[in-house]
Amino acid sequence: MFPKMRRAGQQLSAEESRAILRGAKSGVLAVCGEDGYPYTVPLNFAYHDGKIVFHSASEGHKLDAIRRCGKVSFCVVAQDEVMPKELTCAYLSVIAFGRARIVEEPARQAEIAVLLGEKYSPGYPEIYRPAIDKALAARKMVCVEISIEHLTGKCGRQVLIRRQRRQAEPDKPAGLSD
Repeated sequence: MFPKMRRAGQQLSAEESRAILRGAKSGVLAVCGEDGYPYTVPLNFAYHDGKIVFHSASEGHKLDAIRRCGKVSFCVVAQDEVMPKELTCAYLSVIAFGRARIVEEPARQAEIAVLLGEKYSPGYPEIYRPAIDKALAARKMVCVEISIEHLTGKCGRQVLIRRQRRQAEPDKPAGLSD
């Protein structure tokens, strides 16, 4: 159903792809917008138990699109270093394909909101927990979870070259072999 990566040698392992999702601060959600136009939107998210979760205002283009068609993709760029002399970029990226659903269960909504609070405001539950309670009580926040059906990560050739150098010179400090 999903095509194989054309440059298989640049494909990241599943674990490395999941690690990128766990550590990334933002990503771009792609949905099927109105009249067949793709719609992409950057957003903050959390990756937990194999799912991508985020919150949203209770109405808008993004939620309308998800209600029409739950098939989505989500992209994270973990590294993007332009290398002008080499006419290339050193990059790490991940793309997830899956199905988004608007979470209706209050307990799951609260769980997702707490995951996001812990990720973006670690150590400040006294700030994010009251905000979560207020938003959920007023129904001003909607939570969405994406069940991942296909996940791929890819690195640029320059990242591969750097990794090969580090493997060849394991005792050399990382910055000197790049």
